[in-house]
Amino acid sequence: MQHSSTPLRAACGTLWLCAALLGNALAAPSIEQWTSAQTVRTLFVAAPELPMLDIAVTFGAGSDRDAELAGLSQITHALLSAGTDAMDADAVAERFEEVGARYGYDVNLDHSRVSLRSLTEEQLLEPALSTFVEILTRPDFPQKDFLRLKNQALTAIRDEQQRPDRIAGKAFYQAVYGTHPYAQPVSGSESSMQAIELADVKAFQQQYLVAENATIAIVGDLDTDQARRISEYIASHLPRGARPATAPPPQPASEDQYRFIPYPSQQSHVYLGQLGIARGDPDYFILYTGNYVLGGGGFSSRLMKRIRKQLGLSYSVYSYFFPLQQPGPFMLGLQTRADQAQMALDQASRLVQDYVDQGPSEEELELAKKSIIGGFPLRVDQNSDILAYLSLIGYYDLPLDYLETFTTHIAEVTREDVRVAFSRHLHTDRMVKIVVGGPEEE
Repeated sequence: MQHSSTPLRAACGTLWLCAALLGNALAAPSIEQWTSAQTVRTLFVAAPELPMLDIAVTFGAGSDRDAELAGLSQITHALLSAGTDAMDADAVAERFEEVGARYGYDVNLDHSRVSLRSLTEEQLLEPALSTFVEILTRPDFPQKDFLRLKNQALTAIRDEQQRPDRIAGKAFYQAVYGTHPYAQPVSGSESSMQAIELADVKAFQQQYLVAENATIAIVGDLDTDQARRISEYIASHLPRGARPATAPPPQPASEDQYRFIPYPSQQSHVYLGQLGIARGDPDYFILYTGNYVLGGGGFSSRLMKRIRKQLGLSYSVYSYFFPLQQPGPFMLGLQTRADQAQMALDQASRLVQDYVDQGPSEEELELAKKSIIGGFPLRVDQNSDILAYLSLIGYYDLPLDYLETFTTHIAEVTREDVRVAFSRHLHTDRMVKIVVGGPEEE
């Protein structure tokens, strides 16, 4: 008896893959979306398992908006909870603590996110939400708190100047991005932080933390009507403004770059990489799966097997693509003894070249796909995980079925796909190579 083939079976190819895909299809959360009267897009996932609510407001207000004042977005967001017209920093903290709510923020290279976690009981949620909206939309930016946080930021920056891993990371981004805004560290530099004035903070908030530059993500024990009311409440209080123009694309390097930075340490930090891809690139799932074989799969990756197990050059070695609104970096990193740094760099470079030329074996690729698909439910098993994905989907305008189709995209990747995509995106004759640690080269 002949059975007709289904698209799912055609995508799977193997029984374990079909079973995993069917299971993950059930695990993927269902996403709803709408746009408020203030043109703010909201993405919502109902999660009735716990009486909790997670909210994130994402702005196109990352460190790429800092201009010559690197660190401006970071300190602006740090100051939001320092007080409003009606509350100082202590009062803000007490109001969240009284209702068991948690406030947070983070700043990335191309976006920022302000978040709230609260219980959904009305007598707890209402004051938590009103406090969240007040500090987001009516910050007071007290001078004393500005000076305190600025001094804390300067102390942290000076501390980073004594950490070879941070020195190497900053040197890598500067080499890859040159004059592009992504080259600047989110935390800023000592000179840029010293130059920031309170007026700069206020101007940044007024320009970028506005309705036209925001998306809202909500996950929790709510129905759609409740989620709509909450998103409208937030959106209606956000100041109006304009969506800023997208940052220009970075320029790829035209040749190899090597930089050694001496540092009095027995260990060297080694970074290798170049421009990678932007969010939404059609090769994303192929590169993600292929990189799992190369350096993203822990002990099963080629880099770990060669650099650690066979040669004993490093305890840990990894690689990844970090897609952003504009092309983010492809980065390979390891730590090794200073006298072995050049050998480790050469071996890693050679392995990347071999992988670009040949791609993975069928066995390596199948293992990678099985691991990624099998582990997918763990990536969306907590509300905070789902919230992070909703923020990415909303900000980068990814397909609404991104989570539902994630495992299907992985299952469809072939060896030839990986080889072609890596050859298209990685140019091994134009790599940035950074080594920090060890004595001056003779």
